Amino acid sequence: MSRLALTHADAPMTAARVGIGGPVGSGKTALVEQLIPALQARGIDIAVITNDLVTAEDAERVRRSGLIDPERVSAVEAGACPHTVIREDPTLNIEAADELERRFPGVELILLESGGDNLASTFSRDLTDFWMFVIDVAGGDDIPRKRGPGVIRADLLVINKVDLAPHVGVDLARMQREATEVRGGRPVLLTNCRRGEGVDAIVDLLEREVLFRT
Repeated sequence: MSRLALTHADAPMTAARVGIGGPVGSGKTALVEQLIPALQARGIDIAVITNDLVTAEDAERVRRSGLIDPERVSAVEAGACPHTVIREDPTLNIEAADELERRFPGVELILLESGGDNLASTFSRDLTDFWMFVIDVAGGDDIPRKRGPGVIRADLLVINKVDLAPHVGVDLARMQREATEVRGGRPVLLTNCRRGEGVDAIVDLLEREVLFRT
C-alpha cells in the first residue's frame, strides 16, 4: 500500500513522492530532466531529490540545467550502496522530502532519483507512493528474463534508449513483450530520453495513477 494511501484522512495532504531507480547509465537523470518541463507544462508543482554515493553530482547537474529553481533540488549522499537509503533505511530521503515540503508548501510531486544500482534496487513504500525502474537496451534484451526485483516489482518499467536497439543487436519488440510477461501485464513504457520520446506517456500515467487526475 502506498504512503499516501496510509495518510490519515484528517491529516494535511502531502506531496506525492515518485522514485526513479535503475542501473548506472540507464538514463535516470536524463529522464528526470525530461520529466521536469513536461510536468511543469501541465501545471504540476514539483521538486527533486537525487541520491549519490558520496557526491552531489546529479543534483548539481539538475540545478545547472535551468529547468527548475535550484533551491527545489536536494541531494542525499548515501555513503553506502544506493539501495540503503531508498529501501533499508530511507530516513535521509524522507527528511529531505519533508524539508522540501516545508520550504515549498504548494509542491505536489517530488521526484526521488536513486543512485545507480543493479537490478535488485527497490524503493521502500515508506518513502514513495509510486516508483519506476529504468533499464536500457544497451544492457541487453535478456534483462527482463533475469527477473530482477527492480524489473518485477516497480510500478512502472521504463525501457530507455530504444533508438540504440538496432545498433546493439536488440530485438526491441521481444524485449518489451518479455518485460510485460514477467511483470504480469503491469505497465512497460519505451523511451528515448535524449529526444524526449515517450515521456508524455509517463506523465499521463503519473497524472492518472499518482495525482489522480483524469
